[in-house]
Amino acid sequence: MLPHPDQTTTGASFAQFRRRAFVAIEDVRLQTALEGATGRFRQHREAALAALPEADALRDHLKAVRAATLADLAHHLETFERQAIAAGARVHWARDAAEARAIITNLARQNGVKLVTKTKSMATEEIGLNQALAEAGVTPVETDLGEWIIQLAGEPPSHIIAPAVHKTRHQVAQLLSRETGQDLIADDIPRLTAAAREHLRARFLQADMGITGANIGVAETGSIVLVTNEGNAEMTTSLPPIHVVLMGIEKIAPTWDDAAAWLSLLARSATGQPLSVYTTILTGPARADDPEGPRQMHIVLLDNGRSRLLNTLYEEVLQCIRCGACLNVCPVYREAGGHAYGSPYSGPIGAVITPLLFGLEQYAALPHASTLCGACRDACPVRIDLPRLLLSLREEEVARNVLPWPDRAAERSAAFILAHTRLLHATRTLLRPFTNIATTESDFSPLHALTAGRKLPSLASRSFHQMWHNGEV
Repeated sequence: MLPHPDQTTTGASFAQFRRRAFVAIEDVRLQTALEGATGRFRQHREAALAALPEADALRDHLKAVRAATLADLAHHLETFERQAIAAGARVHWARDAAEARAIITNLARQNGVKLVTKTKSMATEEIGLNQALAEAGVTPVETDLGEWIIQLAGEPPSHIIAPAVHKTRHQVAQLLSRETGQDLIADDIPRLTAAAREHLRARFLQADMGITGANIGVAETGSIVLVTNEGNAEMTTSLPPIHVVLMGIEKIAPTWDDAAAWLSLLARSATGQPLSVYTTILTGPARADDPEGPRQMHIVLLDNGRSRLLNTLYEEVLQCIRCGACLNVCPVYREAGGHAYGSPYSGPIGAVITPLLFGLEQYAALPHASTLCGACRDACPVRIDLPRLLLSLREEEVARNVLPWPDRAAERSAAFILAHTRLLHATRTLLRPFTNIATTESDFSPLHALTAGRKLPSLASRSFHQMWHNGEV
């Protein structure tokens, strides 16, 4: 049974995140899959950017474009709306997830839609669209292979661009065998993909509506840009008579030159490709003399908390182009996996955007799901300062008393002690015997459950401050 649309984000308290992360870390198959996939993404990204002349200058340019666009977002959105309408599309504005779901399900009801094909879209995951469609009596079918696999498994995506990264080929073979009624073998990859293709092709031909997200909306022509590697976007947008686009309002590029810079970095940062296999540009529905294409095109512009971030210290997060590069370099994501975050958005970008969109109280653990090593900032194609944003969220948690009281008390005590040198020295001297006990390998150590198999280092006999004062360093 599918959860209610509003329950697709399950929250991430400290206890929830730790429990899910612990399960993920203990799962050897998941750890192998995560390390293999993120490692390949990292290698391919580095090679692709190394082969791109003046890649750093292009990253700086795109960041400047994204910042300037957000500074005048209302103007660019109005231009996009005007041009999209001129091209024959209908534009809808959704203040939140409930409005977006209502717009799309009403379109389905009004047109007698029973079957919908979809491309991979984080925005539709964000609003719980599949669940809303099912409640409205409409069958949604994901057509991106990874999204289809997790739909069959009844699971949320675990990576922004590789939603089924946590699944082994044996698990995939079981899911496809159950769905297609064929006895598929995990090692026969060509047969697995052929079975998926045969099954989904029938759905493409039967669908009454196609739903996609949008990688970019180009304001000067009112066009939508989709990037895929499987060709499913072409089938989804051209075969059904109705095409619905759900696009976050921040996905605007004012001009095609800006979109070109965006595209130059998107696939390189995501999968290491110069461009994705398919880059699809759609401007309005099919013309009267077009032999194929949708007769209706609806574009739903989704706010859902984004406009609330404009002109705040969190505005920078709206520059994200959803490439997933920050996930692949994050030491926390690479161990905990995507499901630990309890949100469609995982990894460093998810740890920032999820509390901002869905509530800091509900996702209190995510700003702490980071070592603050800065690898995410270095990998980001638009250099979003994610560590700064995570620290700002932590500060906000303290100011709003979001943290559990034992954590607040411990952190305030630590801050007070660290701010007073003599008190720090006295505390260290007082606690030294206890730290020696705690760091032994003894079964009676209070930290034995956490340190099993390894010995923690004990405190140094003299602090760095004392060594510096004595001229030893």
